[in-house]
Amino acid sequence: MQALTKFRVCGEASDGVEAIKKARELQPDLVIMDLAMPLMNGVEAAMVLRNTMPKVPIVLFTLYAEQLRGAISPGFGVTIIVSKTDGLAPLIESLERLLAA
Repeated sequence: MQALTKFRVCGEASDGVEAIKKARELQPDLVIMDLAMPLMNGVEAAMVLRNTMPKVPIVLFTLYAEQLRGAISPGFGVTIIVSKTDGLAPLIESLERLLAA
């Protein structure tokens, strides 16, 4: 597998509230979140971030991707949903595509 040197992690959060705080503080090019997070789940956090950082793509990387695909509309703030069960390749492809846009 190719090295992932083209990506740099600028912050990590242990829950949705902290994810919002760090994203606002660090102003990343892209945000990756899980659905299942304490205090505020990934969709709730994405809705908050979408209002304050409307141009930043938000990727929901989750085990529940198949169940969520039809249930989450663009109004929820999530740009794309990627399944953890598919491995890292689809996630990396999605990141590259979103950052190239």
